[in-house]
Amino acid sequence: MTKVGIIGASFARDAYLPAFAHVPGAEVVALASGRLESAKAAAAPYKIANVYDDWQAMLRAHDLDLVCIATPTVLHKPMALAALGSGAAVLCEKPTAMNATEAREMLQAARTAKRLHMVDHELRFNPNRVRVAELIAAGELGEIRHVNIANIGASWSDPAGRPKGDWWSDASQGGGRLGANGSHQVDMLRWWLGEPASVVGQALTMVPDRVDAKTGENWTATADDMTHFTLQMQSGAIAQVFMSGVAATNMGNNTQVFGSKATLTLSNADERLWLQRAGEQSATEITVPDPNADLPGLNKGIWNVSVTAALQELCGAIAENRDLQRGATFVDGLRNQMVLDAVIASTKSRKWEDLDFSEAV
Repeated sequence: MTKVGIIGASFARDAYLPAFAHVPGAEVVALASGRLESAKAAAAPYKIANVYDDWQAMLRAHDLDLVCIATPTVLHKPMALAALGSGAAVLCEKPTAMNATEAREMLQAARTAKRLHMVDHELRFNPNRVRVAELIAAGELGEIRHVNIANIGASWSDPAGRPKGDWWSDASQGGGRLGANGSHQVDMLRWWLGEPASVVGQALTMVPDRVDAKTGENWTATADDMTHFTLQMQSGAIAQVFMSGVAATNMGNNTQVFGSKATLTLSNADERLWLQRAGEQSATEITVPDPNADLPGLNKGIWNVSVTAALQELCGAIAENRDLQRGATFVDGLRNQMVLDAVIASTKSRKWEDLDFSEAV
C-alpha cells in the first residue's frame, strides 16, 4: 500500500482526492492545510482521520511513501525538501519553485534521497495532447514551423474580483499567470518540440489597483495578470504564448500547431482535436476521448481528469520500485523554471534571453 500525505486542501478537494479513489494500492492517510477547518472539510468525504494545520507535524507523525504539495509557490521548496528528507517521493504543483535556484535545490535533494519526483504537469497525461506529441514525433505534420497558444480569461479583470491577500496576485508568494498557466504551456511546448533556445516576452500587471469587495480596502496586486512570450526552439520553430486574466470575457485556451504538411487545432472549450493536411479543404476530427473522464466522483475538466492518470503512473512507479515512464520530473521542472525566469528577465531587459540547459540535467 502506498501511503500518501497531501499538503494543501483546495486542489486536494477538487482533484487529488477524487483521483486517488481510482489509484489502486494508494491510500491517503493524512492531509494538512494552513486552516484546520479547510483540512477537515476536504478530508471528511473520504474518511481521512488525520488532519493538520501544521504540515511539518504531519510529516513527523506519518511514514509516508508520497507527499503531494499543492500550496502557494513560495512554500514548494521547503515542503519538498522536508518531504524528501523524510523518505517520501514528491509530487509538486506548478510552477516548480520561485526560481531556478530553488528548483535546482529540489532536484538535487530528490537525487540525494533517491526518491521519485514529479511536477504535476497533468496535460502530459491528456489523450489529445498525447496524440499531438505522437503526430509531431511521427512526422505526420512535417516540419513544425510555428505554434500559437492563447489563454484568455476574465478572473483578474474586475478590480474588486480578488480579495485582499489573494496569493495568486502576490509576486512574493509566487502568484501570477506566468507561473499558473505559463508553466504548463512551457512544459507542453518542450514536450512536443524539444528544448527552446531563447525567449522574449513580458510578464505584466495590468490591473494593480484593487479593492476588497467585502471590506472596501484598497490593495495592490504585484503578480502578472497578463503575460506573453515567444520561444525560438532549437529546432527553429517559433512558439507564441499569450495569456490574459484581464479580458472582459472568457475565451478559453486555444492551441494551433502549424507544420509543413498539416495543421492541428485544439480548443479547451470543447476539447476537440482537428487535423487539416495540406491541400485538404476542411479539417478532420481526430479527438481522442479520455478513458478516465467518466469515472465516478471526478470533477469535470481536463485538469481534474488528467490528474488521475498522473497519479496512477506515479503511484505505480513507487509500488513497483521503478522510474517514471511518463510525466514531468524535477529535471523538467528546473528547465521550465529557467524559461519562466528568462521571461521575467526579458520583461526588464526588453530583449531576447538565451537559454542554456547544459547544467540542468
